[in-house]
Amino acid sequence: MSLITNRCRIGALNHSLHRVLRTHRHSVQHLRAYNYNRNYKDVEFIGRHIGPRDEEKKVMLETLGFKNMEELISATIPKNIRLTEDVKTLGKPMCETDILERLQTIADLNSIKWKTFIGMGYYNCVTPTPILRNIFENPGWTTPYTPYQAEIAQGRLESLLNYQTMICDLTALDITNASLLDEGTAAAEAMQMCFRHHKEKRNKFLISNNAHPQTMAIVKTRADALGIKMEAFDGTKDVFDGVTKLGDLFDLSQFCGVLVNFPDTNGNVDNLSSIVEQSKAKDCIVIVATDLLALTMIKPPGEYGPGCDIAIGTAQRFGIPLNYGGPHAAFLACREYLTRILPGRVVGLTKDAQGNRALRLALQTREQHIRRDKATSNICTAQALLANMSAMYAIYHGPQGLKNIAKAIHEKTLYLAQKISENDDNRVVTYMPFDTLKVEVKLQKFIRSKAESRRINLRYYPDGKHVGISLDETVSDQDLKDLVWVFGAHEEYEKDGEIKFSEDLLEKSIESTPLGRKSAFLTHPLFNTYHSETKLVRYMKRLENKDISLVHSMIPLGSCTMKLNATTEMIPSSWPQFASLHPYQPTSQTKGYQLMINELEHDLCQLTGYDNVSFQPNSGAQGEYAGLRVIKSYLESKNEGHRDICLIPVSAHGTNPASAHMAGMKVEAILVKKDGSIDIDYLKDKLAKFSDRIACLMVTYPSTFGVFEDSIGQICDLVHSCGSAQVYLDGANMNAQVGLCRPGDYGSDVSHLNLHKTFCIPHGGGGPGMGPIAVKKHLTPFLPTHPVVVDEMTDTPLSFGTVSAAPWGSAAILPISWAYIKLMGGQGLRHASEVAILNANYMSVKLKDGYKVLYKGVNGTVAHEFILDVRDFKKTAGVEAMDIAKRLQDYGFHAPTVSFPVANTLMIEPTESEDKQEMDRFCDAMLRIRHEIRDIETGTMDRKINPLKCAPHTQRVICSSDWNRPYTREVAAFPAVTIIDCNSYIQPETKIWPTVGRIDDIYGDTHLFCTCPPVEDQLY
Repeated sequence: MSLITNRCRIGALNHSLHRVLRTHRHSVQHLRAYNYNRNYKDVEFIGRHIGPRDEEKKVMLETLGFKNMEELISATIPKNIRLTEDVKTLGKPMCETDILERLQTIADLNSIKWKTFIGMGYYNCVTPTPILRNIFENPGWTTPYTPYQAEIAQGRLESLLNYQTMICDLTALDITNASLLDEGTAAAEAMQMCFRHHKEKRNKFLISNNAHPQTMAIVKTRADALGIKMEAFDGTKDVFDGVTKLGDLFDLSQFCGVLVNFPDTNGNVDNLSSIVEQSKAKDCIVIVATDLLALTMIKPPGEYGPGCDIAIGTAQRFGIPLNYGGPHAAFLACREYLTRILPGRVVGLTKDAQGNRALRLALQTREQHIRRDKATSNICTAQALLANMSAMYAIYHGPQGLKNIAKAIHEKTLYLAQKISENDDNRVVTYMPFDTLKVEVKLQKFIRSKAESRRINLRYYPDGKHVGISLDETVSDQDLKDLVWVFGAHEEYEKDGEIKFSEDLLEKSIESTPLGRKSAFLTHPLFNTYHSETKLVRYMKRLENKDISLVHSMIPLGSCTMKLNATTEMIPSSWPQFASLHPYQPTSQTKGYQLMINELEHDLCQLTGYDNVSFQPNSGAQGEYAGLRVIKSYLESKNEGHRDICLIPVSAHGTNPASAHMAGMKVEAILVKKDGSIDIDYLKDKLAKFSDRIACLMVTYPSTFGVFEDSIGQICDLVHSCGSAQVYLDGANMNAQVGLCRPGDYGSDVSHLNLHKTFCIPHGGGGPGMGPIAVKKHLTPFLPTHPVVVDEMTDTPLSFGTVSAAPWGSAAILPISWAYIKLMGGQGLRHASEVAILNANYMSVKLKDGYKVLYKGVNGTVAHEFILDVRDFKKTAGVEAMDIAKRLQDYGFHAPTVSFPVANTLMIEPTESEDKQEMDRFCDAMLRIRHEIRDIETGTMDRKINPLKCAPHTQRVICSSDWNRPYTREVAAFPAVTIIDCNSYIQPETKIWPTVGRIDDIYGDTHLFCTCPPVEDQLY
């Protein structure tokens, strides 16, 4: 199908959908008219989202020396890139009541009356309502950031440690990360581990053709960019039984790794021993893509001798809805010898300053902003929120409960296989099933028509001869009867009563074979204690209370944009019309999603100046990778594949170099001047030196230094002067641009958009995220495609491939960004950007008497974030940025970003959602800390034993009878009250106590332990 034809289809779809909408009680036009004709001035959403009141904005502008907002913005953003008017095509703001009504109307276009048995890594499941309400719908869990400040993130860290323990137990492997993006991405990361382990000398990778098709596509896409040749083998039973030797078919000594599914995409559970033994003999790493629920009944990968090295998969069916593809938490577990190249985040045990057990992110030297192009991967967004839910699901059910669920599914699968085989027109191809059957049928179209008459979705293989069925914990007896009827047993459909499984059928259980699991799992008391709702809710609340989130105070992390995640935006993500759909369901059943996604694409294009958007990348890092692959494919289409250099200013985001490396590019750094702006002369020299090899410039704008550079237009022109070279503009700082300027207008060709930053999807304690890429028209044919959902994607052979397992990434959280844009409208979005810039400049001026702002624009202003230079304090007082970060915890604040992008500095971003009072409170805390530093400088405070070096102060320390420090307990724990009256606005109403003292990173690095500690060392 041509691109033009595809666009016509999308246009027709929109037309028909709007016609359907008009038949509803509240059509689009009716809702808009209804909204515009009512006076919502007193309750409009813009005023809820933006923190400062009008009178506060006036005071703040006066403090900065500007008469009005226009003067501030004119002094901050170069005139030649400014928009001259609001983006009118976005319409006027809608009120919260109307937006929920309209979104409900759209959601109702998604059909949830169909029963889906497609499988392929996605399953229906039951989310326990205590977990749904107390984690997924709870801002105490959804609004924290990644736990970089471990002392005030012990709750999330403990929950993620539980997740890691769950994965290690079920896979029987040594170590795992705290989640990845999805199963396909985890497979690609595992392949890259194999490549890296062999020092990139073995450039072949082997994969079974019985892996999920989306997994194969993602792995191949990643392999192509890295110069790895992916080969597939026919994963027949003979190969697994050793009748046909894999080593005879392939020289395994040339392969860095081999990947097999267990169970495979057709439902078979094979014996891995033969492949593991042959691969191990040739030092070829074995990756097993597996199913956590199946591992409660089948022999885990780690028990197949020392040769099964890595296990990957998803924890989706542990209580996470289908979500039309995401967000879900993936996992990657491995043997100990691979620990140092394990991608993603890993939670580990350590101790605090007082010797108490504590948790932290381990192996932090692999973080992207430190290693840059040497990073293990570009993964920075995990799926922490979903990993926490999956861990709680395992805790809620316990090992026996999980096994009961698995056995029920398995028994129903065996029953279904028996009944289907009774019809001579069918042949069950799957010989050792857990929950999935592949059935050879006489006429696939006939089976499909019968299934659709009962509103049943099955997997239909492209060969037209086979049908797949995957069962899950939601399957009822009536569902089984319906499925039996679909495959030919008419009498079964009418039979009443409960289905009884015969003894001979149960004897065929996989548990009774050599492949059955014999080892215990989840034996830790944690997974055998909290089975009543009372105990579980108390446990979740106890963990929540250990963390700082946006419900406590501002989180001023520069580059992270911790803004309001409004309840109205969040609510629809729990609606079954969005949460219960399988990503591979026919799009005729997901018209609401298609309409919403098309509208969101339109809005994002209007806001950025680009022409098309792909929503497939499910993190900002994935967006970077996808955008660079688009550029590379574009260049190859022009016979310029030799262009392989990506120019990256040192002021760019830390993941950029890692993404460029993964995309098969070589990185050349561009230096900046003392004022933080890109050195144009240096750039010109690089362009001249590598002219015909330049693939792109990857620039962050405004820069990570917090500056709008006047020369951005010139920079884009210079890059474009090098033939086909492109400009990739990192969209992480769009919160300073929306409504004020558009990257597509001033020269950029592609950007990723962090929806979990600018467009209000919450960070979830370290994920979920979304990083869709927006491109100019000439790059549209090269956007990601998908191997399963093809017709509705950009149908072109020019696509570089696939980046995510689901065609629209983490689709279930897209309603958040859709709603945010509609609630704000063009004018509101512009004003949000203005206030973000206002707030940052106000705070920078408030702090100027105590700290030096490292970089400013030509007119002395900053963008939406700024960097405080605290490097001199190391000489004058022995105080570093991390000391200030820890001391802020005593004041009840999360620290700004520490030592990024400049070592030993603090980067602050207040966002538009914080009001003047909260910003004043934070600035006051920072100025008081500066006063404490002066006390050290003058000798009033001891250089080693002082409130900064000993921070944070826990209740246990403050209440101890052993207090021998040269400062009072009051100074330690209540620093804001020592001078200010306790009734002042400066004093928070509730004291936030860190639950552990300062983390000992060195101890954690040298004593790596990443699962739940022994019972005798417990705090549970």
